[in-house]
Amino acid sequence: MTSLDEIQTSFREVMASVCTPVSVVTTMSTDHPHGTTVSAFTSLSLSPPMVLVSLDRGSDLLALVRETGTFGLNVLAADQAPLALAFAGKGDHKFQGVEWRSHNGVPRIEGAQGWMACRVARFIEGGDHLVILGDVVAADTASGPPLTYHARAFGTHAAHAEPVR
Repeated sequence: MTSLDEIQTSFREVMASVCTPVSVVTTMSTDHPHGTTVSAFTSLSLSPPMVLVSLDRGSDLLALVRETGTFGLNVLAADQAPLALAFAGKGDHKFQGVEWRSHNGVPRIEGAQGWMACRVARFIEGGDHLVILGDVVAADTASGPPLTYHARAFGTHAAHAEPVR
């Protein structure tokens, strides 16, 4: 029988082999922006437009999203790895030196490859995280490759030279 520790170690290794987009989830609190780096987000529905994002139960940002009922999703561009690292840490200083603006009531990081403003539709229990289902109320995209995370390193997507058929 496999122990829980062994399963967790194997699970962590499998997930490290999955290429994921790197995003910063943001919200506003008393005119002060807050954010955290996530790799666990995905589209959920086109009609209506919805996304899901996963935040650790102990996340300071989760408490603020619960209060505000809104969040922004900033899909980082390939050249924004330093932002991903800055927002992965703890503290209220994460926006220091970061160009951003409030758009639809949530912080929008300048230069992000994609951006969405969301209204919380529902919270769902998920182990040590909560999954947030968000109704997308605004969205925008920019040209250029996104920042990705794979094998514990930042990178970006490269298209095949030949189209996949």
